[in-house]
Amino acid sequence: MRQAAQDAAVHSQAFVEMREAPRSSLMFRTAKLLCESGEYVCVVRDISATGARVRLFHAPPPDTHLFLELANGDRYGLERIWHRDDHMGFRFSCTIDVDHFIAEPSLYPRRPIRLKLQRPADVVADGIASPAVLLDISQQGARIEAGRKLALEQKVRIAIEGQPSRLGCVRWRSGYTHGVVLQQTFKLDELANFALALQPFGATDPNAPAPVSLRYA
Repeated sequence: MRQAAQDAAVHSQAFVEMREAPRSSLMFRTAKLLCESGEYVCVVRDISATGARVRLFHAPPPDTHLFLELANGDRYGLERIWHRDDHMGFRFSCTIDVDHFIAEPSLYPRRPIRLKLQRPADVVADGIASPAVLLDISQQGARIEAGRKLALEQKVRIAIEGQPSRLGCVRWRSGYTHGVVLQQTFKLDELANFALALQPFGATDPNAPAPVSLRYA
């Protein structure tokens, strides 16, 4: 009971502090949280110069310090302040430009959030299965390292142990790296839980890329 009361007090104080700065309701801005174990889908619900509230689709990562990354690659350091139900409150590591955050400027057309995973998979093309590596994934597509060159517009099936396989079509190729448009796209919550299944909190994978440094200057 004492711990619950302390948590409630911390949440209340953090809420007051974050509300001291004018807030802009974004309603729905897809982004991703980066922590020691991987990258996870979230939705930014409101924002101020000092903090943000995000919605998750699964249990929250245990990290105290994380990064929030937008689709344009802008990255913001965060300190976890509170968690309630499927929402989390964060304080930015430094004051941000809210207008810049909302505009999300980019030199390129806006792309869906892509999660970098680098996980082993199998790719099946023309009935032949071969090992591959899933490099990243979004709601509509995936990037894979296939170990062999696949033809453009070739129909493929991407299979990962423990997950339903996904059908797709090769849209571009650079060496053995291929971009695949998925035939059955992910709903946002499906993508979030797919990412969590492949990157469980606290798990270590010797073949995974080095984690993002979460130390601030």
